[in-house]
Amino acid sequence: MTTRRDLLKFSALATATAAMSTFSATAALTGVARASRLLDILILGGTGFTGPFQVQYALARGHKVTLFNRGKRPSPEWPGEVEQLHGDRDTGDLKALEGRKWDVCIDNPTSLPFWVRDAGKVLQGNVGHYLFISTISVYADGSKPGITEDAALAPYKGSDAMAETRDTLMADVANLYGPLKALSEAEAWKQFGERTTIVRPGYIVGPRDETDRFTYWPHRIAQGGEILVPGDGNDPVQIIDGRDLGEWVVRLAEDRSFGTFNACGPDYVLGTDAMVQGCHAVTGGPATFTHVPTEFLEKREIGFPIWVPASHPMYGGYGAVSNARAIEAGLTFRPLATTVADLLAWFRGLPEERQAKLRAGPTREDEAAVLKAWHEARPG
Repeated sequence: MTTRRDLLKFSALATATAAMSTFSATAALTGVARASRLLDILILGGTGFTGPFQVQYALARGHKVTLFNRGKRPSPEWPGEVEQLHGDRDTGDLKALEGRKWDVCIDNPTSLPFWVRDAGKVLQGNVGHYLFISTISVYADGSKPGITEDAALAPYKGSDAMAETRDTLMADVANLYGPLKALSEAEAWKQFGERTTIVRPGYIVGPRDETDRFTYWPHRIAQGGEILVPGDGNDPVQIIDGRDLGEWVVRLAEDRSFGTFNACGPDYVLGTDAMVQGCHAVTGGPATFTHVPTEFLEKREIGFPIWVPASHPMYGGYGAVSNARAIEAGLTFRPLATTVADLLAWFRGLPEERQAKLRAGPTREDEAAVLKAWHEARPG
């Protein structure tokens, strides 16, 4: 199963290392209406997973976009003019932002409170709206369904949160990621006050997702044969396409929607069976699905990405976080079939050696071994 430890690990890795492909993130969007109020938008980051989707959508809406990052990744050919500023938040080098004004700042990569503090020192009085991309990993208790934005947050148990660095975070990501994100949120409120928006995504999926958590399922189902489905098929799953997230963040900026929002999807209850069948509807081909009980999988210490049993005493609520407030604020979701089809198209465009070894999910050999053991053990 995917545990809190896995969620934190992959979320942090997704922040640190994102897809380099420019899949549809640099092509002009068609059919997108021009915004009624045009903005001057500063995006901190912008070249990782969801950042390019923000840039693409903002340009299509007619906004002016400035990116600030270290310049370590190749700069895409954007479908419009994008200003690029360079600096290093690890060392406090934000000189490129000094003396500049923007209507809104979207902060994508931050997992460390001192990054928010330093940004606040430079941007206070110079931005009208600060949007911080956080995570549902900030919640202290993930055991129950229906987690709302008002739930208690994970406490930090270290000695000095402002002294934590990228290295210390990655060395103990399971214990530090959620609490440090929560403290980063608190610092955002301190620095920018009521002009703050906090967005807490769960599993972000779709093209450009380098973690392979959701990719495992359409990729494996496309291979066909007997496919192991963990649990009874009814455990809820929540995913959000990176494009839906990126575009909605821009609309939050346009609408000046302040507050905190759980960015989880879809807008209906999606069970494990519905997820795998939805993938199969896109991939086609001969495939059979065999349910293997949670207890049987736990004894063999084999996990499956995205899936968390609803009965789990610590993480059972991960697939059923409340998204009512976000939907009311305009969050929408493209069909699962669209996400699956576009994800596979992107993934199949990666180098063969990259496709050959997924970064999440069991190997075919491990899956086959568990299926064999299950068939031998079950009655009849």
